[in-house]
Amino acid sequence: MMTKPDHTSQASPLGLRSLCLLCVMAIGLSGCVGAVAGVGAAAVAAGTTEKGFSTSISDGVIGTKISESYFQEDVSLFSAVKVNVNQGSVLLTGAVEKPEDAVKAVQMAWQVHGVVEVINELDVRDESSIKDRAKDIASEAQLRGKLITDMDVSSLNFSIDVVNGVVYLSGIAGSEEEMNRVVAHAQDLRFGTTVVNYIRINEDDRE
Repeated sequence: MMTKPDHTSQASPLGLRSLCLLCVMAIGLSGCVGAVAGVGAAAVAAGTTEKGFSTSISDGVIGTKISESYFQEDVSLFSAVKVNVNQGSVLLTGAVEKPEDAVKAVQMAWQVHGVVEVINELDVRDESSIKDRAKDIASEAQLRGKLITDMDVSSLNFSIDVVNGVVYLSGIAGSEEEMNRVVAHAQDLRFGTTVVNYIRINEDDRE
């Protein structure tokens, strides 16, 4: 279900404190085995969180599907990225080799049904020069600010990654109009050179 966030604030460390400690500890080669493992871990976590049993089960399934997609795409990506899910909000942590790996991890997470937000806290070992990275960070902050202040955009439903001036957009838009507004904001960035759009229209056709 699409939500309209408060445009005066953004996800903060305070909000992250409520993220559950649910992690997928082991993923089998079989999709069924992986799903059972995720559900089992969620069931254990349910008793120690305020979310409730059913929500924890759902979060466990989401986390398992994301991790399995990483495993099938690239074993090194699966090994590098830790996935935590709380009420559909996905937190990605760990360290990847290239900025493009972080972009891929975020984009793949959005493809799983039930994901409502993806928070990218991945460290990149092989980063661009300090000067270029500073420009990328400034672009990300500028675009995030534009989305937050645009009352026709649900900013939390979108992820922004800027790598060497290339702006990668991913997430779920409520309509084509909303998607176009996000793309237009990205195209107006001072240091943005290209916009790559991975945004999906909300039709509940995700995995």
